[in-house]
Amino acid sequence: MGWQLAVACFFGGVFLANATPHFIAGVSGRAFHTPFATPPFRGVSPPSVNVLWSLFNLAVAYVLLVVVAGLELGKVAQVAPAAAGFGLMALFVARSVTRMQREAAAPAARQ
Repeated sequence: MGWQLAVACFFGGVFLANATPHFIAGVSGRAFHTPFATPPFRGVSPPSVNVLWSLFNLAVAYVLLVVVAGLELGKVAQVAPAAAGFGLMALFVARSVTRMQREAAAPAARQ
């Protein structure tokens, strides 16, 4: 597998991981951070926007993993970069959401 396909697998994993929290928030009826909120990435968007953003991320992940890279789950050389992208993005999202929740709670604690 060439490096281009490894990069496609990595970013496919990134988009797959990013789809997860938006989908869960959306179908749970909760607002969540999206690039469409005000301010972008800091504010929250309604559940329907999160579901749509999740579906977009899933579509990009599908294109990168299946159409571009031809992902075969039995091939470690393909799964490893996808898993690395998924794991790194999951950690990034967890840290970002935790930071934003702390920032949102800080003004309320001062009052």
